[in-house]
Amino acid sequence: MVKLSLIAIGRLKAGPERELVERYRERVSASGRALGLTGLDIAEIPESRARREEDRRAEEAQAILARAGDTPLALFDERGERPTSAEFAGMIARERDSGLPGLAFVIGGPDGLDQSLRARAKAVISFGSLTMPHQIVRALVAEQIYRALTIMSGHPYHRAGKIGG
Repeated sequence: MVKLSLIAIGRLKAGPERELVERYRERVSASGRALGLTGLDIAEIPESRARREEDRRAEEAQAILARAGDTPLALFDERGERPTSAEFAGMIARERDSGLPGLAFVIGGPDGLDQSLRARAKAVISFGSLTMPHQIVRALVAEQIYRALTIMSGHPYHRAGKIGG
């Protein structure tokens, strides 16, 4: 079983965004096992309080790496590539089929992600050039992971054929 995790800087407060993320986390847990994937483990890392932006990014990167360990990283960053949902599903399927124990999806803080994370990432993914609140990005990432699993299994949620399942 490949362990899926979502590592995010900042904490979601109670409210509709947290409820939406939880809904998709539950859906991933329910559908992942048949595909050889665990449920979605979510880790919230506090924002750095360092004075300088580059120091904040570096501290947050250290905390992300400590949490991820050797797990391959897929970063969400506005300067990343813009895969289709089917391509995103294909990436997850390839990672699963490669025999690696896990895949960690990473959302940085308000200052973005440190270059050390980008250098280690298997993928850097963008939802576009728009700046979005981290709460919304977390919900979008959770939904896209669920969508990827439905694509992989041939479920009609995405209205697409089976990929890598």
